[in-house]
Amino acid sequence: MSQRQVLQVFEQYQKARTQFVQTVADLATRPQNIETLQHAGVMSLLRPLLLDAVPTIQQTAALALGRLANYNDDLAEAVVKGDILPQLVYSLAEQNRFYKKAAAFVLRAVAKHSPELAQAVVDCGALDALVISLEEFDPGVKEAAAWALGYIARHNEQLAQAVVDAGVAPLLVLCIQEPEIALKRVAASSLSDIAKHSPELAHTVVETGAIAHLAQMILNPDSKLKRQVFSALGQIAKHSVDLAEMVVEAEIFPAALASLKDPDEYVRKNVTTLIREITKHSPELFDALCLNNMVRGNRSVKHRECGPVIYHHCSTGNRQLETSSKLAQIIVHVGGVAAVIDYLGESKGNVRLPGIMMLGYVAAHTENLAMAVIVSKGVPQLAICLEEEREDHIKAATAWAFGQIGRHTPEHARAVAVANVFPKLLHLYLNTQNSEDLQVKAKKALKSILQKCTYLPALEPLLYEAPSNILKHVICQFSKVLPHDSKARRLFVTSGGLKKVQEIKAEPGSAIQEYIDAINSCYPEEIVRYYSPGYSEALLERIDNYQPV
Repeated sequence: MSQRQVLQVFEQYQKARTQFVQTVADLATRPQNIETLQHAGVMSLLRPLLLDAVPTIQQTAALALGRLANYNDDLAEAVVKGDILPQLVYSLAEQNRFYKKAAAFVLRAVAKHSPELAQAVVDCGALDALVISLEEFDPGVKEAAAWALGYIARHNEQLAQAVVDAGVAPLLVLCIQEPEIALKRVAASSLSDIAKHSPELAHTVVETGAIAHLAQMILNPDSKLKRQVFSALGQIAKHSVDLAEMVVEAEIFPAALASLKDPDEYVRKNVTTLIREITKHSPELFDALCLNNMVRGNRSVKHRECGPVIYHHCSTGNRQLETSSKLAQIIVHVGGVAAVIDYLGESKGNVRLPGIMMLGYVAAHTENLAMAVIVSKGVPQLAICLEEEREDHIKAATAWAFGQIGRHTPEHARAVAVANVFPKLLHLYLNTQNSEDLQVKAKKALKSILQKCTYLPALEPLLYEAPSNILKHVICQFSKVLPHDSKARRLFVTSGGLKKVQEIKAEPGSAIQEYIDAINSCYPEEIVRYYSPGYSEALLERIDNYQPV
């Protein structure tokens, strides 16, 4: 046999290997083929090809493995059990840029499924190799490495901390400064995945100068990049007042509000989420510290009533409360409330949720900020959301927002009342098919607004529909208003309200009986008797017993 014939055998073998890995890589792009490939033992056949002498075969084998591992966690686990990861990690440092991209893709595909699989990627030494890849000249290699690191970090705080400890954060900030849009997107996404877990991790991201570079990209025309930029800023701002203040100080407003008109739904949602995270801190901090020792929704309760230990924390938190209120004021002054209300009018479903919550958080801070929501026509728009949305969690958030708006003063409560919100909240509370969270939030909102409401036309229908635990708040408001308003007293009689009050059965000495007695004292005794149950029968009995002279 000639030398040519011998070499031809090897050429045919190489062609067969090449054709095999290319075909498997193509087949792995279609989900219907995955199970067949798995049963045929494709993993054990691809593994030795990662060490093939031909670079293109190595790269295509890695690509095929990545596509398989990306499909489900069973195949990703098979990659781990097949001892494929150490070879990929080794190759990241030794092979060419094409192989490095394919190897990073496999690591990402394995890590994405679960914390356990991501930990397996970390345990095989992948972090150091991926960090080295972030320093490569080729932007495609950087992108693949940043993507894999983000998928590892997103699962939990421990994995994110491991990524940070490997020195990733400064390199990701360098990546978002590169000219390639795809690399910017992935780097911003990975920073978001790191920052989301804890204030400490968010501070680590901030210390690398990330906020300033992210802020520079908020007006970039690329919608996919803006999604990640606003997500990262929101994940930083959500943890504390100080971090939220740093984001605002980067002068992202009012420029960021322009993106509420972006054609991309996720850009709009992420901007609204960012605004929500900036405005939320004061109510959360106050409620968390004061717990159940104060009446929620009543800021007139003194901090000392919270108890000595909690009072200490409230005192040390005063600066944060003041700062966060100022942050909410900034959002209002730059037109953020009006912009979010417009956004709610143009959106449907879950993308409305951060906007609804943002209005509630702004209103929770002070009377003036709640009035800013009212003046910007926020109440009618929230009423539309309550009417249109079908998901319980969205309706629960809307009910909560109404409570934050209406709980401050009679003027605030009236703004909610005239929007005909009371019957809707009562229905949500009484409907047993609704979730427990929705029922609780509707009840709390209704009670907190009723305790401030003096607009009697909105209260009167509740006399006929509300259960006793709500009714006592309604009767209480009538007992406060009627003694000082003669016109209201007359209307209360002619509308049938006084008659309805006399029909209420209350325990002697109870709070509701005291309110009823206060209402009755506003009228002559004979009027009260006339509208009391059984009075007409008593009159008829007197007629029967009357003896004409």
